[in-house]
Amino acid sequence: MERDIFDAEHDAFRDLARTFVAKEITPFHEQWEVDGQVSREVWLAAGRAGLLGTDVPEEYGGGGVDDFRYNAVLVEELVTAGASGVGFPLQNDVVAPYLLRLATPEQKRRWLPGFCSGEIITAIAMTEPGAGSDLQGVQTTARRDGDGWILNGSKTFITNGILADLVIAVARTDPDAGSRGFSLLVVERGMAGFARGRRLAKVGLKAQDTAELSFTDVRVPGENVLGEIGLGLPYLMQNLAQERLSIAVGAAAGAARAVELTLDYVRQRSAFGRPIGAFQNTRFELAEMDTEVGVTRCFVDRCLAAHVAGTLSGTDAAKAKWWATDVQKRVVDRCVQLHGGYGYMLEYPIARAFVDSRVQSIYGGTNEIMKEIIGRSLLG
Repeated sequence: MERDIFDAEHDAFRDLARTFVAKEITPFHEQWEVDGQVSREVWLAAGRAGLLGTDVPEEYGGGGVDDFRYNAVLVEELVTAGASGVGFPLQNDVVAPYLLRLATPEQKRRWLPGFCSGEIITAIAMTEPGAGSDLQGVQTTARRDGDGWILNGSKTFITNGILADLVIAVARTDPDAGSRGFSLLVVERGMAGFARGRRLAKVGLKAQDTAELSFTDVRVPGENVLGEIGLGLPYLMQNLAQERLSIAVGAAAGAARAVELTLDYVRQRSAFGRPIGAFQNTRFELAEMDTEVGVTRCFVDRCLAAHVAGTLSGTDAAKAKWWATDVQKRVVDRCVQLHGGYGYMLEYPIARAFVDSRVQSIYGGTNEIMKEIIGRSLLG
């Protein structure tokens, strides 16, 4: 089914993104998987190409266009190329809304130009060793110290954790205030007591730097508080819908890519004297998967259009996230099966897609939490 949510400007941006990926990412991605992180140079190149901060006002060096469809195009092109290590979506889709909506004019002047140029790489630190989807379980604390705060605690599974120059940390600032006891503090590279632990060894996403972070008596100045003290959790809830939509967009693109890879394989690979694609079981498997992918993409596109219009609900974002990521897992698994033994070899893109896709139903809030959100909306 033909997609109708993009116009000529988005198509031109897609050509730009595709060309950039082919030139600046694909030739180096295999080495980045060995290194466990991408180069800082690719971030600077992305800044020069205009791929970072497309919705940031032009006065700060951004694209000045508040249209999430551009974000979706970049996500799709990265996924289609198998560029699983590049953390641009975390910067554009997850961190940008916090800076654009909550930062003071002074903070924007300080951070956004580097954000858009690729000189400042960002991360958001929510998850802790003992607190994942349950954000109210966060134990990292910040206590007042004059006009600043003293931050202590640890975070884990932080995307862009090694490269990040600026980290939005979720901390408990009032232990007696319940859900109103959390705030967002911006920690910058070089602050005393801010340390990066080991680069985490993951099943997939090998080129994406994921790290543990620790904060030991880090003095965060008052001018690095993001938004109002005590409103950290409401801010997180407001921005999670876009993060989950971004994951859904990537999952739908990843499922579509898996089908395309498998179509190419079954046309070329033969068994019992004829192409694998000539067998009825193969055709039925592909027919089912292609239908699932098409139906999923229609719903995700509808959510994307709603988000651009400002009407996407948190419930629909949760639906898109859990459904698309579950479809991706099922489709990729079936595609591996159709590849046979070659599907288990990491030299084949479908095998890397298999290990890379598994985390999709975990981050951004587990799919079980997504179903809880949906269920509560139904039952009140």
